[in-house]
Amino acid sequence: MTRGRCFSFLLAAGREGAELPVGRTEAAGGCETGSDGGRRAGGNGSSTEKGHAGGQPVVILLGWAGCQDRHLAKYSALYSQKGCTVIRYTAPWRMIFFSESFGIKSLQTPAKRLLELLFDYSIENRPVLFHVFSNGGVMLYRYIIEALRTQQPFKNLRVAGTVFDSAPGRRNLRGALRALATVLASTNVLLRYLLMLTFATTVVLLRILLYPLTRFIHESHYDALLKAPTRWPELYLYSQADAIISASDIKHMADARQQLGVSVKAVDFTDSAHVSHLRVYPTYYSTLCTTFLSDCVRGSPR
Repeated sequence: MTRGRCFSFLLAAGREGAELPVGRTEAAGGCETGSDGGRRAGGNGSSTEKGHAGGQPVVILLGWAGCQDRHLAKYSALYSQKGCTVIRYTAPWRMIFFSESFGIKSLQTPAKRLLELLFDYSIENRPVLFHVFSNGGVMLYRYIIEALRTQQPFKNLRVAGTVFDSAPGRRNLRGALRALATVLASTNVLLRYLLMLTFATTVVLLRILLYPLTRFIHESHYDALLKAPTRWPELYLYSQADAIISASDIKHMADARQQLGVSVKAVDFTDSAHVSHLRVYPTYYSTLCTTFLSDCVRGSPR
């Protein structure tokens, strides 16, 4: 098929992993047709996996910048093995690093489409858990909670809680440049440095020096989450060894949210790198996430 600006959603039925096409929307990232006739997301995209039980929670995984779907699939297993339906999506890195820096709210479209998917497949009455990775996931999550608060029929969705992995962080230019350098590792050297220079200049000008003014036009994701009206439980998984997102930023967010009355748990893995806590501590990480999910579902969903 012709490649275009789209991402597709996949529904994997049962353990056999049979895949069926379940919809499509406009966004960035190429798509290709699979051998089974389904549509697989190429590059950045979204996929949906269904666990065994029909009435279990829905878990939405929001990947970090540059994350491949195969990376998120490892996290899907934590929840699909418990019978949950899992939706995976990673926003294109250009939206994360450049659109957001320039104040362009292009992530609003995939945020809305992810919520619409719940209605497309009649799973909107199930409790929903968000599992958000790094600032790339947080930037998308920010628009999701805005839609949950302001748009019908999203206001009626039952959100159980949110897991934050290595996020959120604020105005850490050095960490952001490290993340962008990782995403651009295979890019031509000259283009890589040009993009990094453009990004750094934009951030310094619009998000740091002029932020007292630009925040009235486009508030940062960090500041938006600090005062978000959501009150469902939040789990923060972070590490002092994270070179991308400062542990102090995450701890500050957790403390601020707790002061607003949110049920918060924060876990410091101490020595694991950015978005590497599952790899270094697989059993502990899995237990934290699944226990949090169970506790949230048993409690008040919203």
